[in-house]
Amino acid sequence: MTTPAPFAAIALQLTARSVEDCATREAVAESMAATIDDTARKLRASCVFVEQYGGTRVRLAVLPEYWMTSYPGRIGVAAFAQKAAIDMDGAEYEQLGRIALAQDLFLAGNAYERDPAFPGLYFQTSFVVAPTGAVVLRYRRLNSMFAPTPHDVWTAYLDRYGIDGVFPVATTEIGRIAAIASEEILYPEIARAHALRGAEIFVHSSSEIGAPIATPKAIARRARAFENSAYVVSANTAGIAGTAMPGASADGNSQVVDYKGHVLAEANSGETFTAFADLDVAALRAHRRKPGMTNQLARQRLELFAPIYSGRVVQPADSLIARDGALRIPDREHFARVHAGVIERSAKEGLI
Repeated sequence: MTTPAPFAAIALQLTARSVEDCATREAVAESMAATIDDTARKLRASCVFVEQYGGTRVRLAVLPEYWMTSYPGRIGVAAFAQKAAIDMDGAEYEQLGRIALAQDLFLAGNAYERDPAFPGLYFQTSFVVAPTGAVVLRYRRLNSMFAPTPHDVWTAYLDRYGIDGVFPVATTEIGRIAAIASEEILYPEIARAHALRGAEIFVHSSSEIGAPIATPKAIARRARAFENSAYVVSANTAGIAGTAMPGASADGNSQVVDYKGHVLAEANSGETFTAFADLDVAALRAHRRKPGMTNQLARQRLELFAPIYSGRVVQPADSLIARDGALRIPDREHFARVHAGVIERSAKEGLI
């Protein structure tokens, strides 16, 4: 396996544009296309500055969570899938592919996506587009409070995609890349599962509260990087436009974190490229192969924990699969009901 030379990575902090006021799918598509065009211009200018400033080529850019549409809000699952979720072979990916090709970089982002195997649903998908223009990684968020996930259709999803499709890792010319979606950075098992499959760089698209104090996600990014000896490139939104929520509620603190848990760069608020830094995958690999107390990944004793995890159900799988195997399209309240049931059962079992 060829080890790449050091390269620059940018966490591009952009405003998410809500499509809540778009009346039709055609209007949503026009809005998303305009957002991608705007992203292309801003990324191109950002790469020019970073390469002139530091002298290192930009080979990886990460975009924020759901920056093309914002979150669904109270729109029903099926209605949002029809209105605003993109297709796996849709025009949006073609447009993003042209950006990656023109800039000769890997472009990571996050969008709501329809899968023809699960009609009426959508999944929140983190993706990586290669410099060839092709999508080389598609990861669907596994832990979400108010939206469908592969775990909610677990049996059917595994039958279709297998475990490789649940925890995908892309082997690329700049290193092995995996994606973590939004608040999943708070769940160490997800990052660890990717790391155990070889991931060296976590791309993290988020839309979260920015603050001058250490937020839970900021703490978690450093922890996930250190405990897995992996880089984290995390792009937050620069606020959300077009909703009733105050615009800067999810703004700032995009970060690049190295494999020792050190923050290499961090953005302030607003639209900015200033969370950029050089990534040295050769140094990361040397660190992983060196015996020592700080080599957390090589010190794992996984057999210790297997009996605790095995057979223990907290959040149930297949909540959207009916007893006859049919797919159920949920209302928004379904997820809250499942969550309340988990808490009630866990309390009875003395788990919480």
